Amino acid sequence: MKIDEKYKRLIKLLFSTILIGLILVIYSVVWTDYYNKIIELPFFRRGNWMMVFLYGVLLVFFMQMYGGFKVGYLKKGNLIYSQILSVVFVNIFTYFQIAVLDRHFLSPLPLSIMTAVDGAVIVVWTMVFQKFYVWIFPPRKMLLVSGNRGDYHLLEKMNARDDKYEIKDLISYKKGMNLIFKKVHNFDGVIIGDMPSHERNQILKYCFENDIRTYSVPKISDILLRSSSELTLFDSPLLLSRNDGLTIEQQFFKRLMDIIMSGTGAIITLPFFLIIAVCIKVTDGGSVFYKQTRLTKDGKEFEIYKFRTMIQDAEKKSGARLASEGDDRILPIGKLLRRLRLDELPQIYNILKGDMSLVGPRPERPELAAEIEKEIPEFSYRLKVKAGLTGYAQVYGKYNTTSYDKLKQDLSYIRNYSVWMDLKLIIMTPKVMFMKESTEGVKL
Repeated sequence: MKIDEKYKRLIKLLFSTILIGLILVIYSVVWTDYYNKIIELPFFRRGNWMMVFLYGVLLVFFMQMYGGFKVGYLKKGNLIYSQILSVVFVNIFTYFQIAVLDRHFLSPLPLSIMTAVDGAVIVVWTMVFQKFYVWIFPPRKMLLVSGNRGDYHLLEKMNARDDKYEIKDLISYKKGMNLIFKKVHNFDGVIIGDMPSHERNQILKYCFENDIRTYSVPKISDILLRSSSELTLFDSPLLLSRNDGLTIEQQFFKRLMDIIMSGTGAIITLPFFLIIAVCIKVTDGGSVFYKQTRLTKDGKEFEIYKFRTMIQDAEKKSGARLASEGDDRILPIGKLLRRLRLDELPQIYNILKGDMSLVGPRPERPELAAEIEKEIPEFSYRLKVKAGLTGYAQVYGKYNTTSYDKLKQDLSYIRNYSVWMDLKLIIMTPKVMFMKESTEGVKL
């Protein structure tokens, strides 16, 4: 069965509405039948509606933020994880909200049971709907037109989403436009790889003319252009690209947010520092912290602080290299710290010092950056802003995302920067902390 594409948004809205409705019904029962009966000043009808409404607003916010509504876009497991994580955060916030209303802490057991019930409802409803969605919107049959750069990683990523795409054929742009133009009519869409602009533009225009869906791999110049300002001073449109990083106002508010949030974080995480320090010390008796030279804004070098997760002198023989999957240099406690990204906690003090920011491109090692720049000279463009503890590439990429793709993600952040984007990436970070693909090592 296949339904017209124009109904896709409506069907997704139906999925989201029913899911939100089910969770709201569960909360309204727990609130009215338990908490509202035991608090000192119980609410009446309108007050109860307001509590359910506020819960719904929070739920929609976190679902939107974490991708809980992205049915047909995220993998089934990722979608369920996003929804459950949203519910967990909303329920934690709601518990403290009720505690503030009643001016003391009540039993969290009903909300804990409610969270488990929410999780069960999410799993059942999402799995049933996902099967229905794939049935009515089967995977698109795609043609990949490959470019000069190896598109093997793109092919691998697209094939990993066989619920959404099926790459049925592959052809190099060097085979000629005439052959490509004949082929594109046999597919539901065309994936345009990283090829010269002239050939890419020919394919884009032909597909536009013939109503054929296209998916393009953006070049660095595309990211710079699409984030430029449009000027209408003349009858010829102009795109203005200022190319000077963040404005002075943006730098001020970014630094202010860094100081407030990292200072608060330094106080809150003190117990974690003590526990982690003891665990590392009893493992092999070596140092708890590890310092390493990294790059930040304008290529300035600084010493980054991390909890040590590898054996002592791990790079004495091998030299500087990224951690690989199953790396035998990583300590047992180090695997857990890396898995939860807790090895990064000491960088809170780098942020307080001003070496780094909460959000920005990950700081690279000078020797590794020099190697990358031999192949990708534009890699230094990332240094228009301070390095960050979290960032666009960390949230939307993976540990083993290619350097070229990380560069494009970091440039998207720099060129579209706003305080709201920083806040969004900070809120999104807990989601990726527990996702394996975000922390897995490089495959050798």
